[in-house]
Amino acid sequence: MIRELIVVEGKNDAHAVRRALGDVHILWTEGYGLTLAKLAYIKEMAMRHGVIVFTDPDTAGEQIRSRIREQIPQAKHVYLSKTAAKKTGDIGVEHAEPAEIRRAFSHVQQELKTPSDNFTMEDLIAAGLMGAEGSNRFRLELGRKLGLGDTNAKQFLKRLNRFGISRDLFFHAIQAKENNLGNNL
Repeated sequence: MIRELIVVEGKNDAHAVRRALGDVHILWTEGYGLTLAKLAYIKEMAMRHGVIVFTDPDTAGEQIRSRIREQIPQAKHVYLSKTAAKKTGDIGVEHAEPAEIRRAFSHVQQELKTPSDNFTMEDLIAAGLMGAEGSNRFRLELGRKLGLGDTNAKQFLKRLNRFGISRDLFFHAIQAKENNLGNNL
């Protein structure tokens, strides 16, 4: 059972999360309607029970997430891939299947106070996650597996270090993805 307050963008997102996770405590921001009063409430809940931010995997969702991150750095984060959140050209948490939401919540991320320096761009290049044919697709698949969401290479690197992903977990996930891709050939 999730005890933290889950912050989503809208009422339909809240309904989708409850269908997937059951009776959880949710606050919706009403998109950009994230008022100072709501931010104060989120901050209070972060101190009492914790907060998990679960916004849409689009620009608006990232802007709302960033605004919360600035005010409540201890907030945890959950990311949904664009593929899982897409329906008839629209992207949003409300379109995700319950199994995808549960899978996303299996990777709750907590930011480190001081980001690690475990990874460099050279690591991404060496792993085939940047600058190689198919690197974008591979990075998206690995981002889903690690719970980092859909990102470009620079953001992927930032999230690896911000969330303190270990090198062991990183290389284990790469090996698992490579094995899975090999089985599909």
